[in-house]
Amino acid sequence: MKLTPLQLRVARDIVSHARRENLKAGEHLAESLLAEQIGTSRSPVNVALRHLAELGVLNHDSNRGFFMHKDAGTLDGLVQDFSTKPDDPLYLQIADDRLAHKLPDLINEADLMRLYKTSRSALRKVLSRIQEEGWLEKSVGHGWSFQPMIDSPQAYEESYVYRTAIEPTGLLSAAFKADPVEMASLRRQQQFIANGGYGSMTAIELFESNREFHETLAKWSGNRFILQGVRRADQLRRLVEYRQAAKERTPRRTQSQEHLAILNAIVANDQLAAATLMRAHLEGARKAKVYGENLFADK
Repeated sequence: MKLTPLQLRVARDIVSHARRENLKAGEHLAESLLAEQIGTSRSPVNVALRHLAELGVLNHDSNRGFFMHKDAGTLDGLVQDFSTKPDDPLYLQIADDRLAHKLPDLINEADLMRLYKTSRSALRKVLSRIQEEGWLEKSVGHGWSFQPMIDSPQAYEESYVYRTAIEPTGLLSAAFKADPVEMASLRRQQQFIANGGYGSMTAIELFESNREFHETLAKWSGNRFILQGVRRADQLRRLVEYRQAAKERTPRRTQSQEHLAILNAIVANDQLAAATLMRAHLEGARKAKVYGENLFADK
């Protein structure tokens, strides 16, 4: 089965989800939950699940759905295969050109079609994806407006200052309430990473695990604006860090250990300790990312 770029990305995300959850053979994969977590409709999820079943990763029961055929921990080879398959080339080119300041703030579809030698239908699919990710908005007619994004060390640092202002505040919210099922999932994921998963997981998988951790805690705050802010920051971080996925990255064992410490404080009903740990965690990440990892160096 030949997959579209979107379907291929969804298949990769499903495998990443299974690895983060350390799913075992026989465990169920629900289409609706996967669609919600990945942020897409059920249609590409269903195609991706069927493709994974054809590859022998999943079993499909027409009445009960899809189940793991083998332990997620045995899928290293498949993950490496997925990681060598590029995302939509047009999407990557637009992302690279925007990060390199080669595209203006305002641009129309005709100019983009000429620049990238592509059809309007192919272009619009990519532009719709970029719009969903939050770094492009529709303007009058066929025009598009690029939004502020993380395209420099200064912008990256500003994003961390912003997150440090809102994420600890969310943990101190009077409406804060942790979900037991989600808590168990987060602890399972972070423990898996800390116990050695960081060594076999791809940069994209590590980022998605990090994203899920921070967005889930923001959701628990009970404040929709804090959740929206964290999601927005993660959307912009994803663009930068996915672009760097091919580079060797520092293992995230320490990061996962800090995540576990925050979760333990929440379990102990010590929101003040959790907020203090979160602030220190973000400050440490800011210094490492902005002054250590040089995310904006040439490929």
